[in-house]
Amino acid sequence: MKQLNLKDVSLYVEQNIEAFHQKRIQSLDRLKLSQVLKRKNPYLFKAKNVLTAEQIIKGLVDAHISSNEETIFGDWLEGLAIFINEKVYSGRKSGITGIDLEFDNNGSRNIVTIKSGPNWGNSSQIAKMVTDFKIAKKTLRTSNSKLNVVAVNGCCYGKDSNPDKGDYFKYCGQRFWEFISGNNQLFTEIIEPLGHNAREKNDDFVKSYSQIINKFTKEFSNSFCKDNGEIDWDKLVRFNSAM
Repeated sequence: MKQLNLKDVSLYVEQNIEAFHQKRIQSLDRLKLSQVLKRKNPYLFKAKNVLTAEQIIKGLVDAHISSNEETIFGDWLEGLAIFINEKVYSGRKSGITGIDLEFDNNGSRNIVTIKSGPNWGNSSQIAKMVTDFKIAKKTLRTSNSKLNVVAVNGCCYGKDSNPDKGDYFKYCGQRFWEFISGNNQLFTEIIEPLGHNAREKNDDFVKSYSQIINKFTKEFSNSFCKDNGEIDWDKLVRFNSAM
């Protein structure tokens, strides 16, 4: 085990955080109005007495951003976690299906699946993860039957007061970052570097966001508003749900 140098973490963030911001903007640029209209419940807008095209568009785009950013940043944090673990424990990106990180510590091989937060999956997704862990353990033990393999679901934020799940451990937030780094305060120490150039990058994002809101509002008004400006709910519902 090596001591983690926080300057290495800061440098990694500075060199790689640009990718997160670029993907945020690219996600907006690739968005199509027809796609987001088909994902959202039109009855909900009517029940909430939504009256303007812009209200609908902002609801659609904001929902997309919320879901998409969690995924994009979760993937980015996975890369950061692997980088940190490599510095401390010589860990590596795993080549085994369903496993993100492998590293040795205290005589055990740790296999880790990294997720953004603790509430990431339904029962079938969790069952799939457990199956992946079992297959990974079997694979690793083909060359060393006595190898002690520890399976871990690591979550970058949140809490779980019962980490022992039987087939695996679930480490969240502070516990996860300490597990991969040996530093019990890393979960707070990485906050400052993550803000590198955040204001400037968010200005670029806000520009793209404003443009997509204006573009989609115009498209929606042309396609789903009557001549008097009222939303044509019948036409909208048919577009969303008709056979």
